[in-house]
Amino acid sequence: MKSSNFVHLHVHTSFSLLDSSLRQDAMFRRAAEFKMPAVAMTDHGNMFGAVEFYNGAKKHGLKPIIGCEVYVAPESRHDKKEKYDLRDASYHLILLAQNEKGYKNLLKLVTFGYMEGFYYKPRIDKELLAEYADGLIALSSCGRGEIAHNINKENIPRAIKMASQYRDIMGQDNFFLELQNHKMEYQGKNK
Repeated sequence: MKSSNFVHLHVHTSFSLLDSSLRQDAMFRRAAEFKMPAVAMTDHGNMFGAVEFYNGAKKHGLKPIIGCEVYVAPESRHDKKEKYDLRDASYHLILLAQNEKGYKNLLKLVTFGYMEGFYYKPRIDKELLAEYADGLIALSSCGRGEIAHNINKENIPRAIKMASQYRDIMGQDNFFLELQNHKMEYQGKNK
């Protein structure tokens, strides 16, 4: 099989509790079978499997891309008002470490999410993201991302504003919009 340049950058493993049952070793074998050069791990709100992931990817000849699907508070991570229910308490955002600095910043963000921002889930905010954005790449995430959420609510001006805000925080070349189509009704809504 010919080598592929395609790499999945939004991948949940069994460390994304109640969301994925993917075992890392199975992921490595399949990526190697398709001759992918790299593989990413972006579990929900945690990096519990990062060391195992790094070592396993290297063992299979794959470049490990360590990341996390973080939860971003709508306002401040310290804001834990009762006005937020579980679905409105945070938005999703994929963060990928580009280098050692990015890895260390990602560890800090995830830790702050648990230590300072926990409200239903470990949350960060844009202020914290701006402080620790160095060495990270951000992807807009799934339908629970802030941009997709606003598009689905038909609030395109707000979606554009949020995309610009993330671009400004992360840097011109370090923020990307994700496009997904899992054949879910809401994903075909704004064709």
